[in-house]
Amino acid sequence: MKRTLILAVPFLFAAPAVQADAALAALVDKAIAASFPAGEGQDLSRLVQDDTLKTCSQMRNNPTEKQAAAILEREAKNMKHPEGGKLLGDWKKGEKLFAAGFGMRIGAIEPDKADKQKGGNGGNCYACHAADPKEVAAGTVGPSLTGYGKLRGGGDDIVKYTYEKIYNAQAFTACSNMPRIGHNGILKPEQIADVTAYLISPESPVNK
Repeated sequence: MKRTLILAVPFLFAAPAVQADAALAALVDKAIAASFPAGEGQDLSRLVQDDTLKTCSQMRNNPTEKQAAAILEREAKNMKHPEGGKLLGDWKKGEKLFAAGFGMRIGAIEPDKADKQKGGNGGNCYACHAADPKEVAAGTVGPSLTGYGKLRGGGDDIVKYTYEKIYNAQAFTACSNMPRIGHNGILKPEQIADVTAYLISPESPVNK
């Protein structure tokens, strides 16, 4: 009897602890939502987590093997290609998109022009990656992409991998730190094809 009582004690505290965590999470969500009032220049859709982001948040980006497999399977189904299936676009356009720093920012100091809106605002790629060796203002959160095409070549398999990794990195690495550039509408499929060309084309400064 004593053993049974001892084993039961932890369970007496489990339910209140879970309820407290849920209440705290709800309070945090409410505070975040209140910090970004609706209005011109705001994109409140990114405040709502889908199943993948919920899992990654709950697991502190360290999902179980089963959770990781579920994420990879789910995100692979979200992949979209440009009309016509051409994954290699115009590297000169890709160069501009790679460098454009608007990304998926919430809010604006002043009203944004149409070309700065979601889907036409650039990828803010230099925030995390080096590419053109002449660009010194590059982040180091992600790996350097300088010489990307020179090192990997431009075969169909590399082009497909590069395009899809940019479109949705979660389809390759569960709880990746890389934003889902295409899935979240930061860039359109045709624009991602341009960025892919910027990384792979022998004429691109990335590969000089």
